[in-house]
Amino acid sequence: MRILVIEDDENLNRQLCEALEEQGYVIDRAFDGEEGHFLGDTEPYDAVILDIGLPELDGITVLERWRADGRVMPVLILTARDRWSDKVAGIDAGADDYVTKPFHVEEVLARIRALIRRTTGHASAEIVCGPLSLDTKASKASINGTALKLTSHEYRLLSYLMHHQGEVVSRTELIEHMYDQDFDRDSNTIEVFVGRLRKKIGNDLIETVRGLGYRLAAGDSSAANG
Repeated sequence: MRILVIEDDENLNRQLCEALEEQGYVIDRAFDGEEGHFLGDTEPYDAVILDIGLPELDGITVLERWRADGRVMPVLILTARDRWSDKVAGIDAGADDYVTKPFHVEEVLARIRALIRRTTGHASAEIVCGPLSLDTKASKASINGTALKLTSHEYRLLSYLMHHQGEVVSRTELIEHMYDQDFDRDSNTIEVFVGRLRKKIGNDLIETVRGLGYRLAAGDSSAANG
């Protein structure tokens, strides 16, 4: 899952990014509104953390422009504790949730997890697909109750498929949500990670939908595997 952090305070930006990366997310970052707006307008994100008080272009304007252009990714805004009007303006502009400064990073992580779950139709912190279970809070996966030993890329792949289980996900979509903007993207790497993941969870759970991509199912579909 890929997240954009837009915060002009360098220390806070770094703390948020490091905490999110430890949770298995792929992170892009921006330090002003113009750069943040551009990234959110041109790259696909599973969620955005957006500070209201940004240089160049304020967070409310960034959000309003995204929504006017049809960008629907969930957005968590960061507001000052004594500015209740910012919270109202942010929600009215299209924000999905907010956190007031100063805050505990754990609260931001919890709210981001919840936003992503709700956006993909999951109510619980544990996502289940047949014998597979994904603990989004602990960033761990298991099959039939046994913990899976996954590399960071394998976890990202499985996490995205679990959040979008039953849907056909293209290789391009996987690449866009597994790697940051600076990564040298190659669709062949997705096939490699899918192959490795299949060896750990079984071949029948990740279906290959020829010409379209992959689908995670409970293993009872007749779609062709490859």
